[in-house]
Amino acid sequence: MTDFSPDATDWRLLAALQANGRAGYAELARAVSMSASAVTERLRRLEDAGVIAGYTAVVDPERVGLAVLAFVRLRYPHGNYRPFHELLDSTQEILEAHHVTGDDCFVLKVAARSMRHLEEITGRISGLGAVTTSVVYSSPLPRRSVRAPGAPSGAGPSSPAGS
Repeated sequence: MTDFSPDATDWRLLAALQANGRAGYAELARAVSMSASAVTERLRRLEDAGVIAGYTAVVDPERVGLAVLAFVRLRYPHGNYRPFHELLDSTQEILEAHHVTGDDCFVLKVAARSMRHLEEITGRISGLGAVTTSVVYSSPLPRRSVRAPGAPSGAGPSSPAGS
């Protein structure tokens, strides 16, 4: 891991990019009052440092038929993680997996077509250990941009563009 500390201009560039990941170099340059070539160089530096880990589209699961969102907590009784990783590889409905502290070992974010589909998925997961499932009613903050430490709450985007 590279020891890298973004400066104020980097943070403005990151905020603009998180607000609109499809923005071109010229648009980003205008947003941070720099030349397109300077922005290109900064982005390359941020990518090389691993600050920008990638570029992706934010897909609304409900709009593609995955109307049920849930968090599944898994108590995994042993240290052999191979079956767990095989489950992750073979279960596309698991959107995120986090190794956590506390009574549970993992927290999984799962998107399913229906409650019956969720029951099938949690049944597969429970083959590895005890599970507790929490179905999401709504998401008042589905995603937040990473901001500069100490930045005021209103600084930068707080949700995907167009939301």
